[in-house]
Amino acid sequence: MALPKSIRILAAATLCIFFYMVVQIFKAPESLEAPGTGKLGKLDKWTKDPQLDPSGEPPEPLRRVEGDNYEPNNPNSARINATILSLVRNEELDDLLQSMNDLERTWNHKFNYPWTFFNDVPFTDEFKKRTRAATKAAVHYEIVPKEHWDVPSWINMDLFGESVSVLVEQKVQYMPKLSYHQMCRWNSGLFVKHPALANTQYYWRVEPKVHFFCDIDYDVFRWMQDHNKTYGFNINIYDSPESVTTLWPETRKFMADHPEYLKENNAIEWLQDKERRPGHNELAHGYSTCHFWSNFEIGDMAFWRSQAYQDYFDHLDRAGGFFYERWGDAPVHSIALGLFEDKSKIHWFRDIGYQHIPFFNCPNNPKCKGCVTGRFTDGEAWLNQEDCRPLWFKYAGMD
Repeated sequence: MALPKSIRILAAATLCIFFYMVVQIFKAPESLEAPGTGKLGKLDKWTKDPQLDPSGEPPEPLRRVEGDNYEPNNPNSARINATILSLVRNEELDDLLQSMNDLERTWNHKFNYPWTFFNDVPFTDEFKKRTRAATKAAVHYEIVPKEHWDVPSWINMDLFGESVSVLVEQKVQYMPKLSYHQMCRWNSGLFVKHPALANTQYYWRVEPKVHFFCDIDYDVFRWMQDHNKTYGFNINIYDSPESVTTLWPETRKFMADHPEYLKENNAIEWLQDKERRPGHNELAHGYSTCHFWSNFEIGDMAFWRSQAYQDYFDHLDRAGGFFYERWGDAPVHSIALGLFEDKSKIHWFRDIGYQHIPFFNCPNNPKCKGCVTGRFTDGEAWLNQEDCRPLWFKYAGMD
C-alpha cells in the first residue's frame, strides 16, 4: 500500500535537510595548507611533563616594583593600558572572591591593575562592597549591552530546541543552558566592543573558582608589550568534538574567501593534527579540537579588533553554531590565533601556577605552593589524554 502523501512529503523534507547539512560540510575546502609546509611527520614522543623540570621567569626585560611606581593612586605609575576582567553573576560572588584573593596575593597587590566586572544584570551592593574590599586597585562594574547578550534575530529558536535535544543525547555539556551559549558568543567576539573597554589594550581574563599558586614578581602586561606578544595561555586541551562538528568546515569556507588572512608562520599543524586523537579529528571534520583553555587568557585586544578576526567572528555568528552547536570562545579564539597570528607571538605562561577544575598548570618553581609539580589533573586518570600541550610544543615550541 502506498504511503499517504503527507508522510511522503515529510520524508522528502527530512532527506533534503540531511543532504543540505552534508553539502555544507563537504563543499568547504578539504584542508588548509601552511605556506611552505609538506606532509606532517610523526608526533614527537611525549616522555614527561616539562613542568617537572625546574623553571623560572620568562626572558628579560621584566618590569618590577621600584618604590611607588605601581602604587594604586600614583598618576604617573608604570602601569600600561590594561585591566583584569571577568564576566560574572552576583550569585558567583564567593567563588569570584576566591579567585580575586589568589590573584591579588600572588600578583596584583604589587601592581594594582584595575578590575573590570561584567554582568547582564546590575551588580548588587553586596557584590560591589565585597569586591572593592578585596583589592587596593580601581574596580569597575559594567552591564553587557542588551544587543550584545540577546539571542540574535537570525537564530531559529525551534531549531535551537531541536539541536539541544540531539546534542544532549550525545552528552554535550551545557547544551541546554541558553545563557551558556550567550556567554560563549559574547566572550568570542563582543566583549571587545563594550564601551568600557574602548581604550583598553591588554586584558587578563579571570573566572570564579580558580586558583593561582605562584608569586609573580613582574608586570605581566608590560612583558606582553615589551616582547611583542599577542596572546598568553596556560592550559591547552582538546574539546568535545560533538560540540564543534561544523566549526572547522565553516572556518574552511571563510578561509577560501579570505586567503589573505592566513599568516605565514601559523599553527595550522596544531589545528589539523589527526595522529594523536584521530577520532576527534574525524568527528570535527578535520579539526584536532586543540584549544587554549580561555578561562585563563592574557591578550592584546588589538587582535580581536582586527579586520581578520571581526570578519571571521561575523561569519561564524551568522552560521549559527554558537546556538545550534556549542561553539565555545576557547576553540573560536584558538582557531583564529592559529590561522591569523604568527605563532611566535603566542606565549605559554608556564610560570603562572593555575587551576581550573579539573586541570592544573603547576611549575617546578620555589615561588609556587599549593599544587603538585607537573600534575595536569587531580581527576580521573583518563583526563590526562585531554592534554594538548604535546602538540603545541611539537609545532610551536615552549616559548
